[in-house]
Amino acid sequence: MTQFKNAAAGLVLGALVGTAILAVAPSTSVAADAPKGPQISRSIAKELIAAQKALQANQFAEALKQLAAAEAITPLTGYDKKTIAEQKAYAYYKTQDYKSAAKAYEDALASGAANPEETVRYTKALFSIAGNAQQTTKVIEYGKKLVDADAANGDVYMVITQSYYLEKDCKDAVVWADKSIAYARVQHEAPKENLYLFKLQCAFDNNDNAGTIAALEDLIRLTGKTDHWNKLLRIERQDEREDRNLLMIYRIMYNTNSMNAGSDYMEMAQLLGDAALPGEAATVIEKGLSSGIIAADQKDRANRLLNSVKQRADTDRKGLVQFDSEANKSAAGELDVKLGEVYYGFGDYQNAMTAISRGIGKGQVKHPDEAYVYLGLAQVALKNNADARKSFAQLKTVPNISPRVLKLWTLYSDRLG
Repeated sequence: MTQFKNAAAGLVLGALVGTAILAVAPSTSVAADAPKGPQISRSIAKELIAAQKALQANQFAEALKQLAAAEAITPLTGYDKKTIAEQKAYAYYKTQDYKSAAKAYEDALASGAANPEETVRYTKALFSIAGNAQQTTKVIEYGKKLVDADAANGDVYMVITQSYYLEKDCKDAVVWADKSIAYARVQHEAPKENLYLFKLQCAFDNNDNAGTIAALEDLIRLTGKTDHWNKLLRIERQDEREDRNLLMIYRIMYNTNSMNAGSDYMEMAQLLGDAALPGEAATVIEKGLSSGIIAADQKDRANRLLNSVKQRADTDRKGLVQFDSEANKSAAGELDVKLGEVYYGFGDYQNAMTAISRGIGKGQVKHPDEAYVYLGLAQVALKNNADARKSFAQLKTVPNISPRVLKLWTLYSDRLG
């Protein structure tokens, strides 16, 4: 399995869950002023009203003093305890004593007097505080409560996933990544790339080659990034032993701009030369040299290869008119397809498309998979992606096509849409 850096690193819980817990100080309901609904006990009304005034004046030490006095009065109802705890939580939060704020919100929940809306609000506050404190266990606990209450958004799902990952619990990280992806789709949103990165890293860390490939394929469908293509194609290339299929993989690497090593360009050019396509081989080597990817210690070899295929390409170019005439006269389509591949290598995409289409129509093509690939690539070069997708879709009809090759070109085609 190819080596790559920690794909899921760099996220910070607090950055996702946010820090805004309460926008205003909580209000106090006094029996004489609020005849409906739960009321605080008259025995603590004086202290709570004083506390509320202190909160409104940003006098948080005074507010906490009054709340402590109210808390010392007995007996207290559940509603009393909830009201005191909520006001304490606000005061502690405003003074950045987040640990005490969390304890107060927990006390408010434990009072048993919080209504459903308040329960969600307190839970969101606890989730936020835990996230900012990087308390992954607490984040998971309160995040799952928000999910159960149908009060979670995409960020909550994401942070639960990340928390499991940070806990080195890849099993649950993958479960919650899938839940997060499903949630995003229900909301008609694109899933976040990081969800797939968690799955990718977990698969890689556990030597799960199939899981690594699946995650990379999902990342490509989502983003089309060349780095994901590069990682996927390097894995797929390792186990390929047939030169025709290996060249197919290189064609995808080349056309997704995911080649990042000089050896990639030289090996692809060598394979193209062996396949009697020197014009395309020369184009590949020239791109590797002009991009600077072919290193200085590789340039001598690259230039020797380039000179060799250029000489052969010049011969092919001089014989194009005769080749075209012979292909047109042939009842079978093999020569037309080969002609089209040569045209493609010289960058003549219109003639490539014409010749290959004619050859496919005649039939008797030795490698129809290559015919459909070159036809599709010519159509992509001519900015006709709709027809290109139709051409790549024909690969499914080719008998005995490599399942790996079919899968990769299907993935390439999907990105065209």
